[in-house]
Amino acid sequence: MSAREETPAEVQLGRWMEAAQRGETAAYEALLQALLPPLRDFARHLVRDPNESEDIVQSVLLSIHRSRHTWRSEHPFGPWWRAIARNAATDALRRRARRAQREIALDDAPEPATPESADRPEAAIDPALAAAMKTLPDAQRQAVELVHLEDLSMAEAAERAGVRVEAMKTRSHRGIAALRRLLGGKAS
Repeated sequence: MSAREETPAEVQLGRWMEAAQRGETAAYEALLQALLPPLRDFARHLVRDPNESEDIVQSVLLSIHRSRHTWRSEHPFGPWWRAIARNAATDALRRRARRAQREIALDDAPEPATPESADRPEAAIDPALAAAMKTLPDAQRQAVELVHLEDLSMAEAAERAGVRVEAMKTRSHRGIAALRRLLGGKAS
C-alpha cells in the first residue's frame, strides 16, 4: 500500500501543529478551526449518526489537545488525527453495541423498583445475580453497580467512587470475572 500524498491543507495543519507545540496560541486556534470541518465530515462518515458524530468530534478534540505533544513533525498530520478519530469512533460503536445488548423489550422488562428498593441497584436484577453480588468485596460490588447497573462511564464511576479510572476498570473487571465464576459464565 503506497503512502497517501498530503494535501496542501494537511500540510498547513501540520505547520500549525508545529507552531502550537512551540506554544503559539494563535496557531493552535487556527489549527482547531481549520480541522473542525474535515473532522466533522470524517466522524459523520464513520458512524452515520449526527449526535454520536458530534460526541466523537468533541472526544477527538480533547484527545488531540491532551496528546498534541506526541505528534512528530516528520510524520504527516492527517493520518495522525484520522487515527485518533477512528479510535474514538470505534470506542463509540463498541459502547453502542454494549448498550444494545443490555436493552430489553418493554414486554420483557422487570417491574419498576418499589420505593423502598429504589436506592439499591441490585433490586431490579435477577435474584441469583443479586445474591452473587453480595459476595463480592465492597469495591468490586460498587464498581459493577456503577458501571454495569447504573450505566456510568468509567470516568463517571471513578469520580463518584473517588478513585482513578484505572482502579475503577480493574475493580469492574475483577467483579465481573468473579460474577462469571459464581454464576457459571452467565454474567455480562
